[in-house]
Amino acid sequence: MSRALPLLVLLTLAACSPGEPAEGAPPAAGPDSGRRETAVFAGGCFWSVESHFDRLPGVISAVSGFAGGSTASPSYDQVVRGGTGHLEAVQVTFDPARVSYRTLVDGFWRTIDPTDPAGQFCDRGPSYGAAVFATAAQRPIAEASRRAAAASLGERRFVTPVRSAVRFWPAEAYHQDFARLNPARYAGYSRGCGRQARLAAVWGSPRA
Repeated sequence: MSRALPLLVLLTLAACSPGEPAEGAPPAAGPDSGRRETAVFAGGCFWSVESHFDRLPGVISAVSGFAGGSTASPSYDQVVRGGTGHLEAVQVTFDPARVSYRTLVDGFWRTIDPTDPAGQFCDRGPSYGAAVFATAAQRPIAEASRRAAAASLGERRFVTPVRSAVRFWPAEAYHQDFARLNPARYAGYSRGCGRQARLAAVWGSPRA
């Protein structure tokens, strides 16, 4: 995902395509309340996860970065080379008066393949694993959401975990808002990945 990658590498690396709000997600409930909470999600390429959350009513910001590893302030190159233990992740800041944490988690499952333990779509390797990083207060909500989602796929097949919240490290500036700022290059990922087809196979309906 560095800015100088050739097209062939772009197409063979994990394709990142944007997600849509979960079906049935409530619309924004009035004006900004000024309240702020954060949540962290890992779902393969952070460009895709960020793009999905950026488009949800009630989300204030989505920041691409890393979570779950042992290396402080890791660089993108360190994470993708392996050994840091980090996953590509996104920190979501939201207004809980406009969108609930449960709605965010429920929608997140539908944008990933929770049956895949080795990455997401064309993103392969440890840094592309999926997880919900939950605080102590968030964990019962995240676990309830996971149980509901797993019921439709089978608990044994549903391998994406809810993990304890850890420190989140933002990625380099050129990764932030990548889908919005680099639409042509981002589209190259989307076309080369097969993400929509896999989501349709897992969940029974196409998801972006």
